[in-house]
Order: sequence, then C-alpha cells, then structure tokens
Amino acid sequence: MDHQNRSREILLLLVLSTIFNCLNAVDVCSNTILPGSKGDAGEQGDKGAQGRQGKAGPQGQTGLTGELGSKGEVGRTGKTGPAGEKGDHGGAGSDGLSGFKGKAGTTCDCGRYRKLVGQLDITVSKLRDTVKFVKSVILGVKETQERLYLIVKESRTYAEAQVNCELRGGTLAMPKTSDANTLMADYVAQTGLTQVLIGLRAEENTGGLVYADQTPVRNDTGWGLTGLLGASTNTSCVELVRTGAWNPVECDVTLYYVCEFRKSRRGGPATVL
Repeated sequence: MDHQNRSREILLLLVLSTIFNCLNAVDVCSNTILPGSKGDAGEQGDKGAQGRQGKAGPQGQTGLTGELGSKGEVGRTGKTGPAGEKGDHGGAGSDGLSGFKGKAGTTCDCGRYRKLVGQLDITVSKLRDTVKFVKSVILGVKETQERLYLIVKESRTYAEAQVNCELRGGTLAMPKTSDANTLMADYVAQTGLTQVLIGLRAEENTGGLVYADQTPVRNDTGWGLTGLLGASTNTSCVELVRTGAWNPVECDVTLYYVCEFRKSRRGGPATVL
C-alpha cells in the first residue's frame, strides 16, 4: 500500500513538472502534449506494378450466330478426268422420202469430158503431192497405208494424253506391228526426242499389257518389253524410246506423246487437229 502511494506521488510530481515546463516554454508543450494542425496533402505516389492475373471467370453465354459470309471465288479447274467407255451404236434411222425424178440427160460429149477428167486427175495428183509435203515437212506427220502418226510436244500424263488424242480425232499410238514400232521409233529420233508416251499400260485386273483400245498385247511381241507384265501399279504405263524399246514409266509423269489417226476408207487423209 505504501508502494502504491509512493508511485502516485512520483507520477503527480512528473505531471506538475511537465505543466510547469509548458508554462515556461510554450513550444515544448505544444509539440509534446497538444496535437498540431493538419498538414497539406502530400504528392501522389507513382502507379504501382500490375497485380497478378486472377483466375479465369465462368464461361459467358453463347453469342448469336453471325451472318452468312459472301460466296467465295471459283476454284481452279481440276485435271481432265479419264475418258469414259465407248457408247453403243445408235439405231438405224427411218428411210427418207424418194427424190423427184430428174430430167432426161442429153447426148454426152465424151471427148470434151475425157479431157476435163484428165485435167482434174493432174490437179488431184498435184494436190496429193502438196498434202504429202505439208504432212512430212510442215506438220511432221508420219504415215503408213492405214495410219497417221503425230508427235504432240505438250507434256501430259497418260490419261491427259489419251483425252487430248481423242479430242483430235484419234487415240494414243499403238505399235501393234514391228513396222509401226520401227516407224514411230525413227520418228522420235528424227524429232530429236529421247522418249514419248504411247498407248500401252498394264491392266488393273491381270497385270497384262493392253493397248489403248483395250486389246491385249501378244506374248510373242518381239519388239516390245514382255518383262513389263506384272501387277498393276502407278508405274504401269509405257514409254517408247528412240531405239524402239519399251520402258515402264509412272502414269502420273508428264511426257510428250504420239497420237494415232485412222485414214478414211476412201484413202483420203484423216483430220489432224
């Protein structure tokens, strides 16, 4: 109890001493006991660094379907497809009406017409020589008694070459005889080429060689390459080299090719486009 009273007396003396000092020194009193006036606002601090990214929120609702876009441009034309199968022959047409009876003929001036026929024969002979010159020199066409052959200097695959020959009125050349094969090989050499595509390929079912008209190649073909027989693969088409030999080649490879045209039954020239 005496200790507590003693502490109170000491505290009271400290308070009285502080009040006395305040009376003598106002600055000390105001700075230690009474609060000062509010100061001016400080300058705004720099922007803090960006906080870490929070977790992804829940998925929003599905938006409305957008408007249909405009139609795109037409794409590039694809490669020409293979030729379709040959159609059946159409039925015979109905007989036409008989023509009117002609006027009676006059007496023939045979000598005069014989002279005219002779002059026409000379003209026809000259025209044949001209056509032969155009075929051999200008067009570079080779021919036999029944066929015309034309090397087309446009690189095509087997399927594209076959379609192109058909559009010209023929087919890919088919060396079915040794004479035809030799003529075509000499043609290739004279043109300055090394090899050309011809109308031969391995059949898909049997693997045997067939011509472009689907007729099979005889096994005794001495000028060809019988070792080409086998399963049909992408390397199942045939090229003719300048020596007359046949070599296997991929059907997708593009090469120059030979078109074959049948002459008309009357012996006239075929149309070569």
